[in-house]
Amino acid sequence: MTKDLEAVLQRHEDRLMSLPNVRGVGIGERDGEAVIKVFVDKKVPEARLSANALVPKSIEGCPVDVEEIGDIKAVTP
Repeated sequence: MTKDLEAVLQRHEDRLMSLPNVRGVGIGERDGEAVIKVFVDKKVPEARLSANALVPKSIEGCPVDVEEIGDIKAVTP
């Protein structure tokens, strides 16, 4: 299944990364199941998002999980 997820993610990565608030995508796990992970600064209620800004719940039948990661800042030594 991970190979399938990788292929699906590769086909949709650019579109997912173009969504507002999205900072990264990858393959991960939720409740023991492999999923496409979409990392956002802050989770926003669906009601506050336009249809074009929503992260889909699944892509090509593969489950998608949105994870809030907060604001990312570069750290300089």
